[in-house]
Amino acid sequence: MTLKNPKIIKSIIVIIIISIAVLVFSSGELNSCGIRHITLLEDIKTFEKNEDPEFCEKTVDKILEFNEQCEPYIEILDCG
Repeated sequence: MTLKNPKIIKSIIVIIIISIAVLVFSSGELNSCGIRHITLLEDIKTFEKNEDPEFCEKTVDKILEFNEQCEPYIEILDCG
């Protein structure tokens, strides 16, 4: 059997891509502590630039949740 039919090749590629996506989502890689840590560091940098109190409160909530589930510990922001 040869794979010269373009429809068969496209179908196989789509199935492989979907399978990989399902594996990534089911393994929790998109919500890993490392990715969350980097995201929080970026949020902290954003807060330091704009000093928006509402953004700070949301970021503090994210930090508290992160600190309960992951390491390294991130210091809580002073939104005052």
